[in-house]
Amino acid sequence: MTSLDKPTEDTTAEGGHDSRAVTQDALFEAFGGLRGMIETVLPGLLFVTIYTINKDLHLSAIAALGVSLLLVAVRLVMKDTVKHAFSGVFGVAFGVVFAMMTGNAKDFYLPGMLYTLGLGLAYIITTLCGVPLIGLILGPVFKENLSWRKRNPGRKKAYAKASYAWGAILLAKCAILFPLYWWADTEQLGWVLVALKIPPFLLAVWLTWVFLAKAPAPIDVFAEMEAAEKAEKAEKERQAAD
Repeated sequence: MTSLDKPTEDTTAEGGHDSRAVTQDALFEAFGGLRGMIETVLPGLLFVTIYTINKDLHLSAIAALGVSLLLVAVRLVMKDTVKHAFSGVFGVAFGVVFAMMTGNAKDFYLPGMLYTLGLGLAYIITTLCGVPLIGLILGPVFKENLSWRKRNPGRKKAYAKASYAWGAILLAKCAILFPLYWWADTEQLGWVLVALKIPPFLLAVWLTWVFLAKAPAPIDVFAEMEAAEKAEKAEKERQAAD
């Protein structure tokens, strides 16, 4: 590893604390933070609450989709990023379509469950292929892009551990939900799904933070490009002066 490739590491206790704080902030930014969690839980919670009370599939589905659209509208008005809210709308919309087509309220949850299964497998498979998915997600957030793949092996190892953790947690969640889809009623499945929305997510984020906090600092490829551009400009100015 050359001096250019070597990540900048803080050696003081204060520097280590700052690095952990930056990692924590970046994780919350990448995964939506507290607001993103609320937007993830609220549509499903509303659906199962209404369905538990009156067993009305259409009303439950419309309410869930309506609150998802409202959350997007609020973000647009406040000029916030809408990627997490939009992903929630698409998930709810697919669930509504499935449930309406089959007439089975449990099918409202099926697209999300299939997505969770696919995502869990993606975390495992991409890591086995040497390109851990969590690194692809967080690389741009830490301004390192894909530099961790060949230039920062310690960081790649941390991303691999985190991806395996995400995959294992999501697949464990699926191992609970899919049997319930076949054997439990809509209310039981719905309330278990709501209960399993946040805790597994927080566990995966915490483990990711633990692994990355102990890893080498990211290589800021954007800063490298800026430095290279400045050096090139300075060289041209020097040649022009000569």
